[in-house]
Amino acid sequence: MKKELWLKADTKKWKNKKEKITTALEQGYDTILINDNEVEKTRELGTIKTASPGDSGDIKIAGIKGEGDGSKTLPTSPKSSEDIKKLENFEGETAEYIIIKDKKHEEFASQIADKVDYIIIRGEDWKIIPLENLIAELQEKDVKIITGVENTNEIETALKTLEVGSDGVLIETNNIQEIITASEKIQQLQEEEINLIEATITKIKPVGMGDRVCVDTCSLMTKGEGMLVGSSSNGLFLVHSESIESPYVAARPFRVNAGGVHAYLKTPGNKTKYLSELKAGDEVLIVNKDGKTRKAIVGRSKIEKRPLMLIEAETKNKKIKTVLQNAETIRLVDTEGNPKSISKLKEGDKILVNTEEKARHFGMEVTETITEK
Repeated sequence: MKKELWLKADTKKWKNKKEKITTALEQGYDTILINDNEVEKTRELGTIKTASPGDSGDIKIAGIKGEGDGSKTLPTSPKSSEDIKKLENFEGETAEYIIIKDKKHEEFASQIADKVDYIIIRGEDWKIIPLENLIAELQEKDVKIITGVENTNEIETALKTLEVGSDGVLIETNNIQEIITASEKIQQLQEEEINLIEATITKIKPVGMGDRVCVDTCSLMTKGEGMLVGSSSNGLFLVHSESIESPYVAARPFRVNAGGVHAYLKTPGNKTKYLSELKAGDEVLIVNKDGKTRKAIVGRSKIEKRPLMLIEAETKNKKIKTVLQNAETIRLVDTEGNPKSISKLKEGDKILVNTEEKARHFGMEVTETITEK
């Protein structure tokens, strides 16, 4: 699940935070917590979700200047909270900001979770234990936990507590480099690692003309990177990007010539999509020879009629196949991590693949028997 990254920028002087907000925009932050009278100024800098105590933002926050900061006595229940009452008629998303000073604040956060879309919590003396308790108590509730952090060293703890972590972090800093590093850290922590194993090529057969898909992304790929594609969702081949120079055609390092329109493609969150479904703006998963992954955005999905080649391979306990364009620039990845053109591929060659035991339904893993031939 995607972790959210928020920037706290509700200090007094606008000129002191404009650079912070611009940096957050450039780094792909999800939300800016800002003063209500500065929401429009923030939107003028770029498109981003805003959170504020008033009605101008996309998310209305209670407690940011009241009960949540510990300066007021906590209400006896969420129903008696004056701040929460202010949220009841707001049409957008809502949040409660709570500084956890003691067990009562933690209990209040748990109770109020039924009333809002987000709880934003920041610990003082105790940080990890209250977060653990709230994650455990609220995991079945429809509320997101955003953890306040003061530096990037706290991010990993917040996002990995109890192996689940909070749903995001709110960073409060005046350090521009920390704002940049926080974004990089979130991306690193969300990288999936995929188990690639050896498979042996058992058949290579031209099968005639068909529709194939080129996936053009908004990212540049390097040697050893590509995408996982296959005719069955539980058996995917690492198809190399077109990042290799050739005497006959220029490199297209943003592209994976991924194969027939019927094929599955691995996407973020351990899901799959049919190649025929891909469109501009979709997220796909770039995978390297070591199984390290990163997300990329589709800029264009290009379908054209081309001659196709059936590739079959076998692991220790599974036979898998895919259909790729029959061209020298289409490459799989061998067990040394090197791209190997299918024009030079032969039976007995070893390549990298990803296999699963479970089947899929609408791209999601399911435990049921499905046979794909």
